[in-house]
Amino acid sequence: MHKTLLKMTMGLGIMVLAAQQAHARNCAPRDEVIKRLTETYGETRQGIDIARQGAVMELYASDQSGSWTITVTLPDGMTCVVASGQAYEMIADALPPNV
Repeated sequence: MHKTLLKMTMGLGIMVLAAQQAHARNCAPRDEVIKRLTETYGETRQGIDIARQGAVMELYASDQSGSWTITVTLPDGMTCVVASGQAYEMIADALPPNV
């Protein structure tokens, strides 16, 4: 469990850095990004997390099409798409016990 949390934290940090680097290419005001994800891909928010430097990471996905998108909203209000893909599947498995 500890290793999984460490990997997730490192991954979030990398996503925030990637979002800051790609700011001009893959970023727009949050309302525009969310509208496009909803209307074009049928995605809804499936998860949210607070990342480094006040950024907010969100996972959007469509149960019907399987598409998914990870966004990072920076403190200046811009939302950046940092990853997207196909074959999203909601899993409700219980986490393994602490070892």
